[in-house]
Amino acid sequence: MRQYKELAFQKLTEKSIASFRDESTAAYLSALTNDAASVEADYLAQQLAVITKTVTFFGALFMMLWYSPLLTAIAVGVTALPLAASLLTGGRLQAAEKQVSERNRDFTAALSDCLSGFAVVKTFKAEREIFQLFAESNRALEQEKFSRRRLKVLIGTIGAVTGLVAQLGVFLAGAWLALSGSGLTAGTVILFVNLMNFMIGPVSELPALLAGRRAALGLIGKLADALEKDGSAGGSRTLSRLEHGIELRDVSFGYEAGKDVLRHVSARFEAGRAYAIVGGSGSGKSTLLNLLLAENTGYRGSVLLDGTELRELSPEALYGLMSVIQQNVFVFNASIRDNVSMFREFPQEAQDEAIRRAHLRELLDARGADYLCGENGKGLSGGEKQRVSIARSLLKKSSVLLVDEATAALDVQTAHQVSSDILNLTGMTRIVVTHSLEEALLRRYDGIFVLKNGTLAESGSFDELMQRKGYFYALFTVAQ
Repeated sequence: MRQYKELAFQKLTEKSIASFRDESTAAYLSALTNDAASVEADYLAQQLAVITKTVTFFGALFMMLWYSPLLTAIAVGVTALPLAASLLTGGRLQAAEKQVSERNRDFTAALSDCLSGFAVVKTFKAEREIFQLFAESNRALEQEKFSRRRLKVLIGTIGAVTGLVAQLGVFLAGAWLALSGSGLTAGTVILFVNLMNFMIGPVSELPALLAGRRAALGLIGKLADALEKDGSAGGSRTLSRLEHGIELRDVSFGYEAGKDVLRHVSARFEAGRAYAIVGGSGSGKSTLLNLLLAENTGYRGSVLLDGTELRELSPEALYGLMSVIQQNVFVFNASIRDNVSMFREFPQEAQDEAIRRAHLRELLDARGADYLCGENGKGLSGGEKQRVSIARSLLKKSSVLLVDEATAALDVQTAHQVSSDILNLTGMTRIVVTHSLEEALLRRYDGIFVLKNGTLAESGSFDELMQRKGYFYALFTVAQ
């Protein structure tokens, strides 16, 4: 079972960001917990039982053939009843297991939502409504599990009854052969009845075992199908480092047909420089950043990294080039150093340098190297988590740093410091989506791209945009 789950998780980590984004994490949580438990109970744990019962069955069959081939043929004929029962009912149990798996997925998703949104539930006083949501999901799950248990009992009962019928049939056939003078003695009939116990046991239990096995194989197949799905269309070309820059040529993209979020966007980001992307809500800023990370390759136009089309790069090459800092930084319940290194091995000097440049040294000195950050980093402040993310990018030596509203949830002073830390970084291209229009920070960017309703309204330095008194000038003026 350890190998099964480890292989499944390894295949899961091989998926692209784009593919995983469109899937349900609850489905994988259910598959690696509830479904795995069913596979272990109905498939792996029954392997020895199947082998034992098979050996017992054929041992008894050999002895019966030794004493009377005719009565043995009759015995084999009547034992076909439990096997037929298995074939008729096994498919229903497989379908029932899949239904339970689907309900487990829905229940896991509902539970995750309820716990993740606990603060919202409390502030809106929606405890009763959320309880109903949880209860409905739980009720549907338990109903499916009850139906599965009832089906298993039915299959076991059918196997037991048909087994008894088979044993009775052998006894009656043996008695008739003995009384008709066919050379079969009463002692042989009694021996056959006793040997039938060693055949009936395996045969009567076989329907449930085979049905459970088929159901478990169905769950294995379901997980395998999900793991094989990968919506990414990554190429095979490699690029170790960004030397010249990123260029967008007439890029248009929409999540739905006929509804473009970006329209005819052309821009160039020189390697090693810092750029800000600003605009109103819904203007396409985050979508543009997601395209650079190849979260969706269904765009029209070209996205070029040092002249190489983004779609032609392998996912491994792209993830080697890019790092991303988002508003909600995920932090593991591990030490600060482990969160910075992401549990990989790096030279101590490189780790210390990344921690120093990300301004995490003071935090490490205050709390210690082994301080656990808590579940999802609840032991760290928002600014501290952002600096952990910056340190990750520095340690990874990324060529490009994508920053998506990283300071939106921070107080003004912390947001200014984090933004300043990002601008102080050297040796990497920084593309920052920001809602903050602070003049002191905007003047430090090498270029500002202004999006409006999915189009590039204007671009240039802060002074150039202010002199034009266009859309950026209006945004900046209103923000002050």
